[in-house]
Amino acid sequence: MKRIDKSPLFWFILGVVFFVPFLGGVHLFDWDENNFAEIAREMVATGDWLKMQINYEVFTEKPPLFFWLQAASMEIFGVNEFAARFPNALLGTLVLPYLYRLGRFLVDKRFGLFWALSWFGSILPFLYFKSGIIDPFFNFFIFNGILFLILSSWKDGQMDFEIRWSRLKLLLVGGAFIGLGILTKGPVAYLIVFLTYAVYALIHKFVIPVKFVNFVKFSLSALGVFLLWFAVDLIARGPEFIIEFTIRQWELLTTGDAGHSGFFGYHFVVLLFGCFPASIFALSSLKKRADIPAHLANFQLWMIVLFWVVLILFSLVGTKIIHYSSMAYYPITFLSALTLWRLVEKKEITRGLNIGVVVIGVLVLLISIALPYAGMHPDLILPLMEADPFATANMEAETWWSTIDYVPAIWIALALSTYLFLAKKKGLIAVRALFYGTGVWVLLALVFFVAKIERISQYANVEFFEERAGEEVYVTTYGYKSYVPWFYNRPEPYQNDSATSRRWLFHGEIDKPVLISVKINKEQEFREKYPEAVFLYSKNGFYFFERPALSK
Repeated sequence: MKRIDKSPLFWFILGVVFFVPFLGGVHLFDWDENNFAEIAREMVATGDWLKMQINYEVFTEKPPLFFWLQAASMEIFGVNEFAARFPNALLGTLVLPYLYRLGRFLVDKRFGLFWALSWFGSILPFLYFKSGIIDPFFNFFIFNGILFLILSSWKDGQMDFEIRWSRLKLLLVGGAFIGLGILTKGPVAYLIVFLTYAVYALIHKFVIPVKFVNFVKFSLSALGVFLLWFAVDLIARGPEFIIEFTIRQWELLTTGDAGHSGFFGYHFVVLLFGCFPASIFALSSLKKRADIPAHLANFQLWMIVLFWVVLILFSLVGTKIIHYSSMAYYPITFLSALTLWRLVEKKEITRGLNIGVVVIGVLVLLISIALPYAGMHPDLILPLMEADPFATANMEAETWWSTIDYVPAIWIALALSTYLFLAKKKGLIAVRALFYGTGVWVLLALVFFVAKIERISQYANVEFFEERAGEEVYVTTYGYKSYVPWFYNRPEPYQNDSATSRRWLFHGEIDKPVLISVKINKEQEFREKYPEAVFLYSKNGFYFFERPALSK
């Protein structure tokens, strides 16, 4: 009798245990979590799942697929943080066993173990499935599209690797995944695949197994999936959305959003530190290996190309956001698994890898110590914030830092110490201690740190609008952009068409009071421009006003 491999079940259970708990323990963060959740909330509120809206105005930055998932979750769990983050947590419980099975399919069980472990035990890849952002689904679809494109190229017989599906089926399924990626976040899904294909072709001087005609079939499949939704939207609303959507995608690629610009090497730093410890081990596999099977070497090359395409592409675009380069998590964790798989044979981890682990690991440890220490001694960091009155006022927030908040620091210190102690003679155990230990550290950091950081950065703002939810009011901000007012005040669809006009809210004959949040650095300016606004109170750098109704 064939023995059943229980490892996929183990990874699924691990995902459930680590990704699902505490999803609703902290408010959604501005901008993206609140932005996306509000779109889903307005779908539920209006019953119109074809139209993406923010403040009941058409939203043209993203297609609808992820918002459908969030809205469905809200129909089940209610409109709350748990529902907004649950789709990604659910995906996380599936990705871990999926990576294990894929690693087993490509190589063996041990490779599958290292791939799933590299994902679970790396900081941002773990954190990714505790969030309410679009990218986990977007990247999963892109990765699978590229995966099936690679597998289709192996059907020419040059690789000693059996694939039962026909080439056409592989191309159509892969293209469908890219179509889903386009439906999730837009045409960047296809751009990433096209650039990866083009660079891979260039490396091989355009003599490659994925012939252009096959790539066309792949592309038509992707287009077909997208057009299914586009046709419905075109019939329902005309060409307005697709025109505005295309313009907005170009703006995101060529300009920096306010507050979202950065230096050229931004994403390199994000991936090096954010994907620790997988990023350290991945560095060793960024060069071709001659001592591995041909199909694995080919897959490695595809992943190296994908990594550089993502890193360079999003280093060039004007907008710099931490999760823009998250597509690189798949090649990074694969390359990490490849390094670990090769190291097992040697039973010893090289000195260079140990140095990398120590350098980044010690930084993680220092941050884990510095956060609670600074929280208990705010007077030490307040002088650093003198130039920023808002940050200074944020520090007035009531938090409860104590010595128990050093638990994450103690844990990561133990994980690093265990790794270093065992690395020389028991490499496999050392690696497991490091990656499992880091995964647990991420969860501990979420439990001990994130709620306190949220209380400092935005809690007062959330609290104000949440407490006034259900009242007959309009909500907005002055001098800064935020999606908090809408998601946490949860206004019903407006009866007055002027309600979406900021000019009307600030200058018009309003039929309901307007609640306004202002940051401390704009408070005096606001008072001078709108003397009729009634000051309510201030808290932690936020000043709250109410403009009384002028008509009924």
